Amino acid sequence: MSEQTTGARNKKQIGLWIATALVVGNMIGSGIFLLPASLAPYGGVSIVGWLATTFGALMTALVFVRLCRRFPRQGGPYRYALENFGPLAGFMVTWSYWVSIWCGNAAISVATVSYASYFFPQLSSSPLLAISCSLALVWSITLLNTLGVRKAGIFQLVTTILKLLPLLIIGLAAFWVFDVSAFKPFNPSGESLPDAINATAALTLWAFLGLESATIPAENVRQPKKTIPRATLLGFLIAASVYIASQVSLMSVLPSDVMARSEAPFADVARVLWGDWAGSLIALGALISCIGALNGWILLQGQVPMTAARDNLMPSILKDTRIPGVSITALVFSSLLISFLVIANFSEGMVSLFTFAILISTLGIFIPYLLSVAASIRLTIMEWSEKRNYISLLFSVFALGYCLWAVAGVGVKAMQWGVVLLLAGLPIYWLVTRRS
Repeated sequence: MSEQTTGARNKKQIGLWIATALVVGNMIGSGIFLLPASLAPYGGVSIVGWLATTFGALMTALVFVRLCRRFPRQGGPYRYALENFGPLAGFMVTWSYWVSIWCGNAAISVATVSYASYFFPQLSSSPLLAISCSLALVWSITLLNTLGVRKAGIFQLVTTILKLLPLLIIGLAAFWVFDVSAFKPFNPSGESLPDAINATAALTLWAFLGLESATIPAENVRQPKKTIPRATLLGFLIAASVYIASQVSLMSVLPSDVMARSEAPFADVARVLWGDWAGSLIALGALISCIGALNGWILLQGQVPMTAARDNLMPSILKDTRIPGVSITALVFSSLLISFLVIANFSEGMVSLFTFAILISTLGIFIPYLLSVAASIRLTIMEWSEKRNYISLLFSVFALGYCLWAVAGVGVKAMQWGVVLLLAGLPIYWLVTRRS
């Protein structure tokens, strides 16, 4: 089945709100509920870190907005790399992004069970029960995604709305509980101001991963040239607003030393403001947030290899066959790999493997980002004689600096394993392209 035919049959499945929910749902996962505790030792300077990261991520989002208008086709970063730098670059983006997704999904599934232990304490005392619940969650959402992109999209919209409600409540509370004295001293960390800003920005940049999510299932999006840019910017702005407003609210309610020791800062603030019932509500919101993020990323773990397989850059078994726009094989195989990592996480001898997998997951996301930014710069230079687009060049350069800085922050070991990851994909590329 050709890509054009598939696109024609699926183009009305996702509208603006579901596409926006995919962006917001994938950006806001489990990390936001624990991040304020990590930022607490830096005091008011953490807000500057949030703003610096937001600026860099916004520049990257604008790059994706430009590229999806130019290439409104399935694949997102894969498509941009393929069209601008050829098959090998397209394969590398697909390979690193795909591995990054299912590695990250393993972590999200484990985090989901961790939040569920708030309501079911036996999960924290029984590794076997925790493993069983994690695997049941992964395979239930995988099954949902095999039913079609629209059903998974509707589920994403519902979970995004439910996860945003408690976060918006905490964020809006900032207008009533804001206390300027909570931000003094401005930099209690003891580090220089530039070092403190750099440290807080490094912690917050992971919260913006997923801003490109709407670009990947482009063939399923209604009017992709209009819908995807709007969904990308709208989703980004919603997530960024929630992040910054909630950080201000939390810092105004909890002293920094108390928040630094908190295992659930959002729940603790809600409990202080409104009582124990509010703490339970926030814990439920965290649980729903994890489930929604897992659904959104499982959707993409099927879309990414499927799109490359259509172009004969991944094994043909990963193409969509029974249901147009859905690769059941890619979904199932990816979830099998997730299951392996989940089990490894609960095995004392393989904890280090899981830790490296998460580091690789983070690095793998930024490889597509870097090549997408490079594609934007290439297009700007190629069109320079006809159209001197200084604005596009400016935000592309800013986005490039942001991505390079982010990649440098993952550490030497993660970089080494990232190289191993890329080299491991080369035999697959050689075999697939040799046959085709």
